[in-house]
Amino acid sequence: MAQGSNFVDYVKICCRSGHGGAGSAHLHRDKHTAKGGPDGGDGGRGGHIMLKGSSQLWTLLHLKYRKHIIAESGSPGGSALQHGKNGKDEILEVPLGTIAKHAETGEILFDITEDGETKILTAGGRGGLGNWHFKSPTQQTPRFAQPGEAGKEEWIVLELKVLADVGLVGFPNAGKSTLLSVLSAAKPEIADYPFTTLVPNLGIVSYRDNKSFVMADIPGIIEGASTGKGLGHRFLRHIERNSVLLFMVPADTHRSIADEYQILLHELTAYNPELLDKPRLLAITKADLLDDELQGEMEADLPSQIPHLFISSVAQKGLQELKDLIWKAVNS
Repeated sequence: MAQGSNFVDYVKICCRSGHGGAGSAHLHRDKHTAKGGPDGGDGGRGGHIMLKGSSQLWTLLHLKYRKHIIAESGSPGGSALQHGKNGKDEILEVPLGTIAKHAETGEILFDITEDGETKILTAGGRGGLGNWHFKSPTQQTPRFAQPGEAGKEEWIVLELKVLADVGLVGFPNAGKSTLLSVLSAAKPEIADYPFTTLVPNLGIVSYRDNKSFVMADIPGIIEGASTGKGLGHRFLRHIERNSVLLFMVPADTHRSIADEYQILLHELTAYNPELLDKPRLLAITKADLLDDELQGEMEADLPSQIPHLFISSVAQKGLQELKDLIWKAVNS
């Protein structure tokens, strides 16, 4: 997933579905029939605006500058019960994990989570009925038909929440990007200053027997992110779609590891209490800075309710054990 402006996880678009075609009020006439009955066909349906999931997309960048999506209107019905042509649907491909909302009310319409999954975002207007529908014993030659139903125009918000098996959660410079770069082929930006990562990065991690899982490097959280500090909710919403949360705390933190873990957990649960239901793991990074005695002292103060490991991405310490722990949590 590209760093910087190529990653777009929020777009607001105006969707205008097609109008339905009018029904026909035609009466049958030919050289053998002077006064035939009604044979007006139905109008065509207006085009829908639809979303389709694509596993080949990771961003909403292709929709960022396409503010108005307009579907084709249906054609009117014809004589001899000819049905009008349906308007062409506008199908927007979106990455998996995309949520569609009403811009004004914030109501969630649906989300797209599977490749090829297709759902109607804004329905086209129905075509009008032709006059042959309205014939009866008392009205044998109706000279009227239904008009087509108008299409809808509405503003829609598309919001992407990254889908991954495991999400890396930690403060800036906790070593998340380094771990992702070592375990996968992803190339996130790595530097010795906070907020190096400004967008989520995804990597596929190889495991035993040709198996693999997807790891997401979520941009660093800061204390108060749940109230909107820093980039706040832009970071936190990507954590919601990960199966397992891997909390990462550096061994050289100025707080205790337990305190830092509790602050991270508080920010997540303040944003969405349901995140407490996800399996959690704890990795103490930069363990190459510790000797056995210091590591033993730190281990005594670690949270007891969460599986933990001491790892070092630089020294390749504990990485296979970490993959085993993640695999077990993802498949439990």
